[in-house]
Amino acid sequence: MTGNKVAVIGYGISSYGALSPEVSYKEMMYEACVQAYQMAGIDPRKDVDSFVSSSEDFSEGTSIFDEYIPDQMGAMLRPTQTIAGDGLHGVASGVMQILTGRFEVVVVEAHSKASNLTDHIGLIHFACDPVFTRPLLAHPYFLAGLEMRSFLLASGNTIEQCAQVVVKNKNNALLNLLGVHSAKIALEDVLSSEPNFEPLKNIESAKPRDAGFCIVLASEKVAKNFNPEPVWITGIGWCSDSFQPEQREWAIPAYAKLSAEMAYRQAGIKQPNQAFSLVEIDDSFSYKELQHLEAIGIAGIGKAGTMLEQGAFEINGVLPVNPSGGSLGCGNFSEANGLFRLIEVAKQLKKDAVGYQVNNAKSGLAMSWRGLPTASGAVCVLEV
Repeated sequence: MTGNKVAVIGYGISSYGALSPEVSYKEMMYEACVQAYQMAGIDPRKDVDSFVSSSEDFSEGTSIFDEYIPDQMGAMLRPTQTIAGDGLHGVASGVMQILTGRFEVVVVEAHSKASNLTDHIGLIHFACDPVFTRPLLAHPYFLAGLEMRSFLLASGNTIEQCAQVVVKNKNNALLNLLGVHSAKIALEDVLSSEPNFEPLKNIESAKPRDAGFCIVLASEKVAKNFNPEPVWITGIGWCSDSFQPEQREWAIPAYAKLSAEMAYRQAGIKQPNQAFSLVEIDDSFSYKELQHLEAIGIAGIGKAGTMLEQGAFEINGVLPVNPSGGSLGCGNFSEANGLFRLIEVAKQLKKDAVGYQVNNAKSGLAMSWRGLPTASGAVCVLEV
């Protein structure tokens, strides 16, 4: 990334289990922010120049959600804004603010309060294209089943390899305190599980989860004044494809490919398959992990499944993928998925991933997708 670098100097996580209706999103935001501020060594009332929340009014059920951000973030009399997108889109906003030279410290928050939604699937259905898709009156996950079939046919990856993603990630999650959907399972357990949207099985879909996440970003000028060992963001990219499923490429999603290319240019990465110590990548559905790995150049087209079977993506493999357990093992955090993945990479680079630490982790990639029915994604490259 040209110009000043941007650092992650603190992060915080608030979680009370898979679903926590007894705790408000404001309490989760507050707790995550306090943890992040303590790690960063900052006072939000005097050290932070801007605050960002990645939230969508549509899913929050509240118009102009910015009004509900400042109090629990300590953002008194400072700029606050909502980015209607994934957590990594919020990080991109924070990075750009710092690179203008007008801001030194920016806080980014994102959360998931799935327990507040009485009809999560109904909400996704209402977000679908209103002309061609929504009138079908079908469960929106049928789009995932169709895309999975399209991806498998185009790439040559197999249903068994997608099932192996579930096995890997749920077993990885056994080692992570956030792994509420962890399980010690085998390939046969996945293959014999309940079918969902052919060829997708129910166990291959990440389940909604409550949690709050916060990170503190700082300019290169001030970062080490607060935290002597920051994690550096060296590249970040984002992309949104067509909102109409009929108008976009299904096998290799443009949102992942173009986001990665943008981040790689900034980070000076020429060979992504050799650039990272680990990858935390979207696995909202099992096939998505393989699809995204191929789209961002970590694996060749049709090669991700074979690499997985050979053990390349295990915690102790050549390139660990989702050592945290990913969304399949830890849950789908909705708009907070991007911050979840970024924090998991930062934990690895700071040697804080107790129980599932990747050896000699020096660089990592976090990639997120906003989920159905969108075609929006982001990629972030981090180094120490």
